[in-house]
Amino acid sequence: MQTISNKSTTRRHRVSRDTLSTAGTRATKQRMLILEIVRQGKGHLDADDIYRQARVEQPRLSLSTVYRALHALKRLGLTEEVHIDDSHHHYEPKQPVEHHHLVCLGCGRVIEFKYPLAHQMKKAVPDARNFDIVNTEIRVTGYCAGCRRKRKRT
Repeated sequence: MQTISNKSTTRRHRVSRDTLSTAGTRATKQRMLILEIVRQGKGHLDADDIYRQARVEQPRLSLSTVYRALHALKRLGLTEEVHIDDSHHHYEPKQPVEHHHLVCLGCGRVIEFKYPLAHQMKKAVPDARNFDIVNTEIRVTGYCAGCRRKRKRT
């Protein structure tokens, strides 16, 4: 008898395999695992986070394989690369609705938000500059409520 956990894992692998196949690429175990980690990830994962989680299931996996898989998933439109800070990139599932990020300079917390500014820019800027915008990425930095309180105390 199969456990609920195994049934859930089997279903997730089938969904990941179908997603990759539909996108036109080979559904390797590594790609399926990495896609699943990004989809299930809490917050915005960087390549090292994904690598550490993937090694639990596939101990022989290399960091370069993770980077190649992330590049392929991004190219296929299944994941997005987000630039939360200047030191490295973070990954998240491709969202159906454009969203942006508030990044706390104190604790590093990332808060997603939706705002029509990017939509307005896409409409106005191409006309003014004869430019075809395909994507916008807005990152706003500052301090969350907790870090603001800590800064006031010091």
